[in-house]
Amino acid sequence: MGKIAFVFSGQGDQYAGMGRSLSERYPAAARVFAACDRLRPGTSAQCFAGSEEELKETKNTQPCLFAYELALAAVLEEQGVRADLTAGFSLGEVAALTYAGAVEPDTGFSLVCRRGELMQEAAEAYPASMAAVVKLPPEEVSRIAAGFDRVYPVNFNSPGQVSVAGEESSMAAFCAAVKEAGGRAIPLRVKGGFHSPFMDGASERFAQVLGETAFAAPRIPLYSDVTAQPYGEDFAGLLAKQIRSPVLWERLVRNMIAEGTDTFVEIGPGKTLCGLISRIDPSVRALAACGLEQSETILDEVKTC
Repeated sequence: MGKIAFVFSGQGDQYAGMGRSLSERYPAAARVFAACDRLRPGTSAQCFAGSEEELKETKNTQPCLFAYELALAAVLEEQGVRADLTAGFSLGEVAALTYAGAVEPDTGFSLVCRRGELMQEAAEAYPASMAAVVKLPPEEVSRIAAGFDRVYPVNFNSPGQVSVAGEESSMAAFCAAVKEAGGRAIPLRVKGGFHSPFMDGASERFAQVLGETAFAAPRIPLYSDVTAQPYGEDFAGLLAKQIRSPVLWERLVRNMIAEGTDTFVEIGPGKTLCGLISRIDPSVRALAACGLEQSETILDEVKTC
């Protein structure tokens, strides 16, 4: 019998109303939202009733997604569905860190709130946008990006998909070059050039916050976006570096599979990671926990793993 991995999603799939029915249906979820509201009043209101524009603001997106993802994980845990190992995409790594017990829930939420604030400040100081490039190998995407001022490959997502971050003044020409090379660039619903040198300032300031944070050994293997390997002891260093470094998602998922994972459960409001994982290795199962809001199917499916 293979292992189950919980993978916590990043920005992009958030939507107005996320978590409302989950909180109304499951006391475990309601408790998570209540705890987040105590530290950041209005978090659940933003999730349940905030506008899409409000949720696009990084300082709001990150705490809201963290709350929703920890609520989903709490419901699964209460129902007897537990992960053998875990990881998260970008901000999802802080949720994974918390789920794995490397920090207390209140600490994890405080970290993600500060992370979102710092990344938004950096995004406003250095306007940039992001796009997912498909139908081209990563080497070709890197070659095209190198021909433009301040355009960087930042997320190595799956075979044939690499996200880039770039100055807004360069992105239109970059996207045209991608099309000419036979690829396609799809704009992402984020405001900022994340996981790139645009985030150097946020990374440095977050390092100061992390330096004052107490970490514990995780109860299950926790994988880093920066190294694609399980964490050792340098939690603060890797979490600070992650903000300005590429996410090595394809390599990370392959490493998890090599460790015996045959079922991935995406913890978040969408199915983006499920799609990436299915393209990385179609032989593994990829399930989306967002289905908990509508049905018990995900519980039944995971319990048969």
